[in-house]
Amino acid sequence: MKLLVDCINFTGYTIDQPLNESTGRSRFIVEGILQRADAKNHNGRIYSKEILMRETENYEKTKIAESRALGELDHPDSSVINLKNVSHNILNVSWKGNDIIGKVEILNTPSGNILKELFKAGVTLGISSRGLGSVESLDESTVEVQDDFQLICWDFVSDPSTQGAFMKPVKEGKLLESINITQNNKYSNIHTLVRDIVCEMSNVCCV
Repeated sequence: MKLLVDCINFTGYTIDQPLNESTGRSRFIVEGILQRADAKNHNGRIYSKEILMRETENYEKTKIAESRALGELDHPDSSVINLKNVSHNILNVSWKGNDIIGKVEILNTPSGNILKELFKAGVTLGISSRGLGSVESLDESTVEVQDDFQLICWDFVSDPSTQGAFMKPVKEGKLLESINITQNNKYSNIHTLVRDIVCEMSNVCCV
């Protein structure tokens, strides 16, 4: 078996910042498409839905259930997840047609903080599956991933390879909205306070 790495544009994601009541810490969570079955990607590979369903089920029962569904920022050419480069943890996966949908927590690690800033800046990112397996040629430009495929993780990358145009988020996330609202309220309150003080001291009131 060899290392198979395939990327997809992380499209249709939303951003949320729920509060973890046990720690009082905000969590930066994104959701979107992780991978697509039965479709040829830019690497010329096709993953059958049967194989991906088996692997996502195993992934849920082991790594997600044990809170160790970790991934890296930029994928290495290795089957080992490097903890010092971990940026996120996948919370759950589900199917929508042939698409695997994932909810992902961006962690407060050095790589995770870089990833957060990229999302907040509206940067379009790719998500990359990493696994071990073999392939069989279907024609000169297409190979099919075989039944021995083993999913390792999903990594965030800058250059997706799955078919499809680059897309922006379907809506602005709650995290970004909360930041904007907080900043607007802060400056609005200061402006109001200064205006009231000037008005009271000089008897000249400005709008």
